[in-house]
Amino acid sequence: MGSATSNSNPEETWKKALQELPATQNDIPAFFFAHGSPILAFSPSAAAGMGDFAAYQGPSGPLAKFLASFGPALLEKYKPKAIVVFSAHWETSGERLVSDYEENPLLMDYYGFSPELYRLKFKSKGDHELAKRVVELYRKAGHKARLTPVTESRGEDGRGFEGPGLDHGVFVPFRIMFGEETQIPIVQVSIDSSLDPGKNWELGKAVAELRKEGILVLSGGLTSHNLRDRTSFSPVTARQAHKEFDAAIHAAINLEDPAARKNALFELPKHPGFRASHPREDHFVPLYIAAGAGEGGEVKTIMNAYGVPTFAFGL
Repeated sequence: MGSATSNSNPEETWKKALQELPATQNDIPAFFFAHGSPILAFSPSAAAGMGDFAAYQGPSGPLAKFLASFGPALLEKYKPKAIVVFSAHWETSGERLVSDYEENPLLMDYYGFSPELYRLKFKSKGDHELAKRVVELYRKAGHKARLTPVTESRGEDGRGFEGPGLDHGVFVPFRIMFGEETQIPIVQVSIDSSLDPGKNWELGKAVAELRKEGILVLSGGLTSHNLRDRTSFSPVTARQAHKEFDAAIHAAINLEDPAARKNALFELPKHPGFRASHPREDHFVPLYIAAGAGEGGEVKTIMNAYGVPTFAFGL
């Protein structure tokens, strides 16, 4: 349990952590992972010269390298029947929406980028029976939930983007993790727009049974995401407040007692450095969904790079 130990070769550290994950196909861990930004999909030449943010979180940075190994490791270890994914970029109030698409369209929920970013490809299918199963699990746990067909907009996302489909918090990292086409069915579920840690923890807990059914549960966000202060995205430019909050996250994750760990995670939004890293909690609360899905088990840090960690819950 705990953190992947830092050394002079971070890539060696996370590769070792991936290798050490238990291959438990009937009890798959739930993962919080850094889903990055559209800059991951830039060409290296386009990202060159864009500064520390692009160098760190762009196509040649440590996050892209990690995701390229993370996806294949998940497939090899767990051979998942399907993936249920949560993203910081789809939130709804009071009701869980569950994608129910035969073929998953892509929602290009970003603006101001080059035309190439609107021609990105990621081909995958949905899973109607799994989508229904997710709705049933939420209703069983006392939550409102329903299917969202391809003929309907996904609903509120807080940013004015309309339409069905996997958002860029899913398809941008998944293209790196699984290639531009995958045969593994993917179903996306909305997060709770209250952004309350407890409510989002319960969303993960409600689908925890899927882990014993061969379903991979992934929840994507970032532990540092302040678009008003781009220094927050790279350890080269991050201020002391950003780094102190990052250290507090790992301190909470590394607590061995599950109850103490949960309490410490719930206290993180009160940390003095939290608002410097998150003016809004949308990119942080996916951490609670993954933790809820793996409640009670051990936790392992897979990737411990500043702002872009990956944690495995429920080991």
